[in-house]
Amino acid sequence: MPEQPMPQPVGITKGPGETIHEYTFISRDEQRLLKNGEYVYYALDAAEVSAAGSTPGVNGARPRERRVLGRILRRVPVQLYPDTFLAEPRVAPEQVAALLGFDGRASDLFELHVAIMGYHDTALGTFVNPWIPPRSGTAIYLADDAWLATILARKQPGSIGGALVGSLLTRPEGAVPVVLDVKELVSTHLAIIASTGAGKSYLASVLLEELMRPYNRAAVLIVDPHGEYGTLQEMANRDEFAEAEGEVAARPVRRRERYRATTRVYLHDQVKVRLSTLTLGDLRYLLPGLTEKQNHFLSRAFEAVRKAKKGGPWAAADLKKAVQEVARDKNEESGDDSGNSTVAALSWKIDERLERNNFVFDPFQHLELGEILQPGQCTVLQLDEIDERDQQIIVATLLRRIYNARMETERGKVHAGDERYLPYPVFLLLEEAHHFAPHGGEAVTAGVLKQVLSEGRKFGVGVGLISQRPGKLDPDVLSQCLTQCIMRIVNEVDQKSVATAVEGVGRDLLDNLPALSKGQAIIAGAGVNTPVICRVRSRLTPHGGESKDAPAEWLAHFTGDAAATRARETAPLHRDNKPFSLFKS
Repeated sequence: MPEQPMPQPVGITKGPGETIHEYTFISRDEQRLLKNGEYVYYALDAAEVSAAGSTPGVNGARPRERRVLGRILRRVPVQLYPDTFLAEPRVAPEQVAALLGFDGRASDLFELHVAIMGYHDTALGTFVNPWIPPRSGTAIYLADDAWLATILARKQPGSIGGALVGSLLTRPEGAVPVVLDVKELVSTHLAIIASTGAGKSYLASVLLEELMRPYNRAAVLIVDPHGEYGTLQEMANRDEFAEAEGEVAARPVRRRERYRATTRVYLHDQVKVRLSTLTLGDLRYLLPGLTEKQNHFLSRAFEAVRKAKKGGPWAAADLKKAVQEVARDKNEESGDDSGNSTVAALSWKIDERLERNNFVFDPFQHLELGEILQPGQCTVLQLDEIDERDQQIIVATLLRRIYNARMETERGKVHAGDERYLPYPVFLLLEEAHHFAPHGGEAVTAGVLKQVLSEGRKFGVGVGLISQRPGKLDPDVLSQCLTQCIMRIVNEVDQKSVATAVEGVGRDLLDNLPALSKGQAIIAGAGVNTPVICRVRSRLTPHGGESKDAPAEWLAHFTGDAAATRARETAPLHRDNKPFSLFKS
């Protein structure tokens, strides 16, 4: 095997930076490789590694040389051309410098500021700060692609539990893959934050494709308020989402069923919520504007129905009947029939919101967990034609049912055959998350969502939140998502919200948010070893969230004859029935 060429230094350390975790180095950077955000390193010798408190080598052997990785924060020219050299745009400053005997090479020197990330400790699986800045005169090297690919991400492309979402932005496309750790995503939750049109739904779909690949086979549920994820059904037609024939043949005969990802899309009229799964809080949210007396009757009637039905299904008519019985009992006790108008108003609200809204709220039917959550199945709930309050109730009841099912299954309280039996982890993706957990607002989903985010890790319930307005998203909810994918954000309020709620992303990286292009993202947190700026890979399935091309559609639908006819029919007329112009010549 031929020897690898020795790396050539790209610069020499000058001294410490503005903080104790920064340093500066000088470079000509003639090939223009040292961009902002690029990765460089210097080497610690064995003595320095020991002084830094490194993990001991095998059998007590001395630790070997370590590469201390750093990220370039900014580059500053060491010496600029005098202003007089730049006064004439038609004459290059290099020509002026040559005529005056000025050393033009000095203007090619740059001082580069670097944030120290540390050396990657394989035993710990993380970066360790050496607490030793490089000496002045230390050689600085550009980190090579192969090394970066092994240390920036915890998983490798195609490995079990890996999700290839793109590649490092500062390198050629595909040179350094960015792979997320799916285990950490499901355990510690995910947030995708971006302005409109930055590509957040596209990135989410790329991640969903990875979850459905044969090496992951996830159980995924998507809450889709805009109907953007239906195109994931194309996975069934692509071999990337199926096992190779050779892999199937290598297994025992009894297990030779070939895996192929499936996608199930439920339209708005197929999404059902059984009334008996609602809580009293859900009912109060669905019936806004209740008076104190109506609240009292509703709570008494709700408990009476649950007791009478012994936890089984009940209908809106049962609740109305219970309200009337509670009011009658109250009247008999007090001899006062003033509550009749209250009962009538409450019954009308129950009839209007529950009984007539039976395409969502049903006495007996609802989405079975075993039907919508299966390993290797991506389920899409398209709620685009459902009222926002009803959407929130649907999500709240599903979150509660899934969380309780996973908790009771893990604790051995339910077994196969039970409706609540859910023996595998699940991942839920919520689009427009600020509707379900608004900052300072009221939403029936907020409480249960916070509970799942804080406690779901123990039971294998992972949540992904997608929002274009982080300033409108509850900061407690956002801070619970420990893997963050942040795309272009222009709004200053939203930038501050992200900086406040998101941990693990340096200020220098967040400063890049307005400058990111479509399809570029800062990825940080538990899913990667260190924050990276990523170029999102191309989707394998069609994208369903493109903006409408209005001019193209106008041209496609325009016909001259029809337009002329409409113009004649709608033009204002004079008394002599001749066309009339508003503008006189």
